[in-house]
Amino acid sequence: MEIQKATLGNGCFWCTEAIFQQLKGVISAKSGYSGGHVKNPSYKAVCYGDTGHAEVLQIEFDSKLILFEELLEVFWKTHDPTTLNKQGNDQGTQYRSVIFYHTEEQRISAVESKFQLDSNGIWKNQIVTEITPFDIFYPSEDDHDNYFDAHGHEPYCSFVIAPKVEKFKKEFRDKIS
Repeated sequence: MEIQKATLGNGCFWCTEAIFQQLKGVISAKSGYSGGHVKNPSYKAVCYGDTGHAEVLQIEFDSKLILFEELLEVFWKTHDPTTLNKQGNDQGTQYRSVIFYHTEEQRISAVESKFQLDSNGIWKNQIVTEITPFDIFYPSEDDHDNYFDAHGHEPYCSFVIAPKVEKFKKEFRDKIS
């Protein structure tokens, strides 16, 4: 086993967790905050948009079972990386598209994959995803863990998260554990 970390922000962390925790090789997927200036922020403070933090998912993965590049493929295909500070109805810097790289290899992979996608013209607009060095991760409050599994019946989960999860399952069925 070769455990590595990836920290990705692509909108609401409830949506992100519901997807990434299903991947083969992912050991854990924890919702939290990164990239801001406030120490130990709360969910409420991050939602106000004054902390500078993005809602992120910190993923521990076994790189012998899943590569960082495969995580990036899921990352790119499960949100719109061309909208600045917005995913769906969620707006603000806390919902920005961002890759916090942990190693130089992750930085190179992120930059190369972003360049390839922009060059291939997959999206009508340019990718605005930030690629920035990882500094610190603040775990979210425990009631955000496994949010979709625990609250799948609630309207946000039914109308926003469930369709993303279904699309993910169709696209990446061979990578689901």
